[in-house]
Amino acid sequence: MRRSLRGALRCLGVKVCRRSALLVVLLWLASWLFLNGLVFVHRNMLSDFCTEDKSKEILQRVCAEYQQGVLTGDLCEDLCVAGRVEYKRCLYYENGKKVMAASWRGVPIVLKSKLENFSSYEALALLEYQDAAGGTGGEEELSPLDVVFYATLEIKNSLGLETGTNLTLPRLWGQKLKENERTYSRAELASLWALLQQEEYTFLRVLQDLTHHVAKILGSCGHFYAVEYLVAGHAWDQHIFSLEELTLSPSPSPWSGQEKTMTARDMVPRVALSFLEMVEHFENDFSHSLHLCDIKPENFAIRKDLTVVAIDVDMAFFEPKMRDILEQNCTSDNDCNFFDCISKCDKTKNRCGPKRKNSNLQVICEKIFRPWISPTLLGAKAGLPLQVALQRAVQECAEIDGGGDAKRMRAVRKQLQGLLVELIQEDTGNQGEGQEHKMRHFISK
Repeated sequence: MRRSLRGALRCLGVKVCRRSALLVVLLWLASWLFLNGLVFVHRNMLSDFCTEDKSKEILQRVCAEYQQGVLTGDLCEDLCVAGRVEYKRCLYYENGKKVMAASWRGVPIVLKSKLENFSSYEALALLEYQDAAGGTGGEEELSPLDVVFYATLEIKNSLGLETGTNLTLPRLWGQKLKENERTYSRAELASLWALLQQEEYTFLRVLQDLTHHVAKILGSCGHFYAVEYLVAGHAWDQHIFSLEELTLSPSPSPWSGQEKTMTARDMVPRVALSFLEMVEHFENDFSHSLHLCDIKPENFAIRKDLTVVAIDVDMAFFEPKMRDILEQNCTSDNDCNFFDCISKCDKTKNRCGPKRKNSNLQVICEKIFRPWISPTLLGAKAGLPLQVALQRAVQECAEIDGGGDAKRMRAVRKQLQGLLVELIQEDTGNQGEGQEHKMRHFISK
């Protein structure tokens, strides 16, 4: 009897010990997960949280470095001395990128920088070499020829684009290179070099005078640059673009030059035509085709003249760099998808093809035109012959293999252009206006 009781107590003790040990392990595991969760939240959210105080602190630091002669730019005097740049609000911080809304002499702008601090950018090696060689320090100046050479290398490396006669450096930084007697100060060189390390700045600045379908850079101070403020599209709303905001006051018609107030529905075919014009620009008007690998409403905006503008070009690549990105190892076609830019897998070589399979237009038709030009939004007009034909053309455009059937894609694009022009003619009752617009913008190449 006693032995049985002792055995039972011993067994009970073992079970209690095991349960206690299990509880200790579970408690330790829960604590570890909780602490790691806090660290993750702090590193990925709180440390990069968009706050007004932090934004103002960043701009104050920029101005302090401007006063010290470390950095400069055509925006610095108004930002740091004259008070003509007024901070409005923080838009977002993401992976170190800082974006803020402000006004410059009453004009809304967006201030951007890929990194928060000026010192975080790689220094220009030429300046460091001069310092190590015993240069004269803060007053050392370099010739425009040196700047052209190093900036050209940076452009080629950043964009995968050979600079030519139509891509000149003065578009990157004022007009000084046109004045042979002028030289750059160290602050100017350091600021230019920090800007050139930001792919979006370089991309927008290179294309600034070549197309009106990219956001305009208005100025810079150190590593921060200002672009025009435009309201982006939004995928969560079926209307995609807030065209109603453009109807609040009359503006010159982009087609006739006359004052005219249009409804949001009237604007849709005109904005769609601007998308097609942008596609033609990007495919044919540069030394290499330009590929958009992240096509979504948030990356585009509409100016008041109804021009479509690419406002986020972090995932835009010219043909040489696009080929380098696509040509990777693979075992299936799924391995060859780089966001909206895809190619085919050559299974005999286990290598993705360097040529893109789809096209900018095909993805725009799929992700923007198809939900936008839909029976739901068209309402009572959805069943009209022109609208039905347009919906069918959009559907065909979205399903075409853009890279493999280029001839068919050109035919569909021409069909889309013709239908959109007819819709404009139908809305305005002005046949000449539509024909003039068609001849001016959409002659097939």
